[in-house]
Amino acid sequence: MTAEPSVQARTSGPCLTVQLVGEMDYETAPFFRERLVEEIAPGQPCVVLDLSAVKFCDSAGLNVLLWAWQQAKKADAVLVLACVPATLQQMLAMTGVDTVVRVYGTVTEAEDELVVGGGA
Repeated sequence: MTAEPSVQARTSGPCLTVQLVGEMDYETAPFFRERLVEEIAPGQPCVVLDLSAVKFCDSAGLNVLLWAWQQAKKADAVLVLACVPATLQQMLAMTGVDTVVRVYGTVTEAEDELVVGGGA
């Protein structure tokens, strides 16, 4: 049995860091969408999704990540991914998502780039 999915958010300077925990699949996708829509709000200039605790991600989970990116864009925010597990990195590369959504090795790298780069 797998652990229940969770979403933990914290603010670090101008960036909101949201850690996704658990498996991202067709069963948990609605939960992640519901929680992310609560976190991605107008006035939040940058959002870093920390995926270090994502144990599995299928196409439904990938769809949630793209949906979150679109929601951030609609809210005039920049959303990036950080700490992406190797198997998910491969999926991002195979689907071309890594050419649309920026990916960073660590949350700190993402936050530093977003703050220095002004979120652009």
